[in-house]
Parts: sequence; C-alpha cells; structure tokens
Amino acid sequence: MSAKAGAVDDQPPLGDAAPHIEQGANAIHPLDTPIWNSLHGGWASLAQGDAQAIRLDRDHGPFAATAHGLPTEMTALAPLLPPGDELWLLGRDALAAPPPGMQVVRTAMLAQMVADRPVKIGGSGPDWQELGEADAPDMLDLALLTRPGPFRARTHRLGRFIGVREQGRLIAMAGERMRMPGFAEISGVCTHPDHRGQGLAGHLMRRIAGHMQDRGETPFLHAYASHDRTIALYRSLGFAVRAQLPMAVLSKA
Repeated sequence: MSAKAGAVDDQPPLGDAAPHIEQGANAIHPLDTPIWNSLHGGWASLAQGDAQAIRLDRDHGPFAATAHGLPTEMTALAPLLPPGDELWLLGRDALAAPPPGMQVVRTAMLAQMVADRPVKIGGSGPDWQELGEADAPDMLDLALLTRPGPFRARTHRLGRFIGVREQGRLIAMAGERMRMPGFAEISGVCTHPDHRGQGLAGHLMRRIAGHMQDRGETPFLHAYASHDRTIALYRSLGFAVRAQLPMAVLSKA
C-alpha cells in the first residue's frame, strides 16, 4: 500500500496536499524534514542507522527518516523496525511507498506551527515545577491516558519538561522533543480530563516556548490539521501555521 495514494482523515490525497515538499535532495526549509534534522542535531546521540535511513532509539520514540525518501533508502528502514514496534515518518518519507515487508497502518495530515515572535508568558498562573527522572512514571501514565502523541519510557529525556501537580498527582505537563540548530519542538502537551478548561496547557506551553526563545531557538509544534480547536488555541498563544506535513506510521507487514 502506498501512503501517497490514500486519503487522510477525510483530507485530500497526501500527494496533492503537500506540494511544498521537494522530492529531490534539497529540502526547502529545515522544518520540512524535522525528524532527519533532529536525528542529526539534538537527537544525534540517540540515533540508530546509517547515511540512508535513521531512527530514534525506540525507548525514546518511534521516529525515523531517510535522506531523500528514495526507494533504496526506504528499504534501509526495515532493519530499524523490530517486531511489534512502529516507525513514524513525516514529510516526503510519508509520501513514499513502504518497502517490502512493511505496511502503512495509519496516516494523517499535520499542521506545523511556529512562533517566530516573542511569546508572552503572561501574569499569574498555576504553580508549576520542573519534571525529571523521579516524575517519569507519572509522566508516562498521563501521556498514555491523554495520548498527546508518541510517548515512551524515556521520552522525558529528550528535553525539558514542566508540569502541574494537584494533591501530589500530575495533572498537566508540556515539554520539548525534536531539536535542531535554531529550532525546538514543543510536545507532550496534555492535561488530565478532570482538569481541562483551566488554561493549564496554555500556561505551560508559554513557559516552554519562552525558554526556547531565551536560548535563541524558534519554537515549533505539530497538531492534527483537522483539529480546528487545537489549532485555534495555538494561534492564541502566538503560533502560526507554516506548512502542512503528511505523517505515516509503518509496521511489519
């Protein structure tokens, strides 16, 4: 099955929806290939693979990328996918046909958003705290409950995470994931269902984004393109859509 041929969550076919992505060797912008650039940037010490195909250590996440999305490079992904695991691809890799022995099990269109202006942290807000190794089990539990995206046992080690606790229970968090020179991704944003509607996620995102900008990095994030309310929230925080990127999830056939 080719990811390029199918429709995505009631969106147009992927091949028609992302004309800004080059199919050659040169990407238009570093954020058009964020996984590849992160695996050669902030994730380099956790990267596994070769010059054709590369993935993040599976305990940290399922993300993988190829150099140019070519068929031979897609074939090089196969040894990086153990039984029972998945590989998540973005951009041109998501448009390529899966190699023999692998199949596309999920596709979606993502809105990639950036905050290229200073993010206002605002005034008073909930008490928050830095999250670390001692918080890892609670972070994983909250992520598995709310499903903000791929979150595994060591995802919390990919960057800074902060959160809000109430009576000892972690009820909201936000953190960092992809990172490359000049850019850092906000991810892992989630709030316990019992505590939504209080602005916790927005407050934590502002803190994380402000910290990135203090480091001289442009914050970016990904949201499902069909989730209008989520995108509206991110716009209110100072983010703007720069591109739509196709996503594909591969597993063993």
